[in-house]
Amino acid sequence: MLDIVNDADEVVGQATRTRVHAENRMHRATHIILRNSTGDIFIQLRSKTKDTNPGLWDSSAAGHVDAGEGYDACAARELHEELGVLVSADALVEIGRIAPTSSNGFEFVRIYAATSDDPITLEAGEIDDGKWVTRAELEQWMSDNPEVFADTFLTIWQNIQH
Repeated sequence: MLDIVNDADEVVGQATRTRVHAENRMHRATHIILRNSTGDIFIQLRSKTKDTNPGLWDSSAAGHVDAGEGYDACAARELHEELGVLVSADALVEIGRIAPTSSNGFEFVRIYAATSDDPITLEAGEIDDGKWVTRAELEQWMSDNPEVFADTFLTIWQNIQH
């Protein structure tokens, strides 16, 4: 279940993920940029079986904020579920926000950064691959081949660069 929110990001109801998406209702999500101690960035290749952006490179971890859950808790949960990385919610740093639009699925998105050198364990069925890249490598790759990245990740990257 997800919280449905109004244009001020205030909870006005709840519904299943399927219904929220089918009805284009505003809801909440998080994206996390995971860095290691040398500054490399982990990116994930979304599973080819995902219903949105299958087989595209995306942020380190991301997900919907569950009904009754806060953004910070969601970000910490998603890092653990998708990558096996444990961080406390207060170890995450909010680095940006994106307002809901049709292009991002009507999601209020909060973007977080986290640093960890813990081993990565990819969540089976969600992620097909992942790798560490330098910021320069990532920006060059995005410039040369934007079509291999999820649109939301491209937007997120632009929003956190300013």
